[in-house]
Amino acid sequence: MPNEHIAIVGAGAVGCYFGAMLARAGVPVTLIGRAHHVEAMNRDGLFLEKSDYEGYVKVQASTEIEVLRDATVVLLSVKTIDTEKAALQIAPHLASDALLVSFQNGVDNVERIQRATGIDAIPAVVYVAAAMSGVGRVKHYGRGDIVIGDVPRVAAVFGQAGIPCRTSDNIAGELWTKLVMNCAYNAVSAVTRSRYLPIKDNPLTRDVMKDLISEVVAVATAAGVRIATADALMEAALKLGDSMATATSSTEQDLSRGRPTEIDSLNGYVARRGRELGVPTPVNSTLYSLVKFLETA
Repeated sequence: MPNEHIAIVGAGAVGCYFGAMLARAGVPVTLIGRAHHVEAMNRDGLFLEKSDYEGYVKVQASTEIEVLRDATVVLLSVKTIDTEKAALQIAPHLASDALLVSFQNGVDNVERIQRATGIDAIPAVVYVAAAMSGVGRVKHYGRGDIVIGDVPRVAAVFGQAGIPCRTSDNIAGELWTKLVMNCAYNAVSAVTRSRYLPIKDNPLTRDVMKDLISEVVAVATAAGVRIATADALMEAALKLGDSMATATSSTEQDLSRGRPTEIDSLNGYVARRGRELGVPTPVNSTLYSLVKFLETA
């Protein structure tokens, strides 16, 4: 196992799932999050529930950002709306040889981190369905794999912990591919309060997904991103619906809990970038508007 100490800023579902998986494999992990989760994790451990494992995993947890000073790799797993704020908090405590990895949705977090702090963060694409099922408890529903830029050091940590991770020389295309999947499901799941499989199986919502995907691909292509065809990505989205059948989107979970969503970095980003590039995005724009309405309703 590489001699790394992982700090995870943002002890939500994604951060807790991968933190638990790394810790189970013997990697030192420190989770930085909200007080009630931190207290539970320090007292009992982080409870992980997945199809092949259920139990407490010993981790370190803190509410203080300063604890990441001893980390060699920092995973930024906060909502995209908090990217700049979190990066500014991290910057004074990040060791000179430590790596900061964006473990977030959206395609522009690395650029935003660089503008805010000067830190050259590493982009990563995360595919996982998980939710906080209670205080200090995370439940896994599907997948759990990572794509990262060509940084073998980081990929080795995940790989040796049994977490599927591959490197890519086209990380921009990988980020936009993930954006396609998020745009296809997140807003639809939020507006309909539905899980992934019914969205994928219903011919009406499937047609909406197809139009959403075509728009995202058109915007990505106009932006010069190397990405698969809309037909190929639609097939991938249908397979994702099967593999994450019982999941609801993070956008739906945020709305259900009365929290701000990341819709500005998903369908909203596509709509804004489309306007800049002269690419029409009526379906993405409509779903963006509906989710924003529900946020304030």
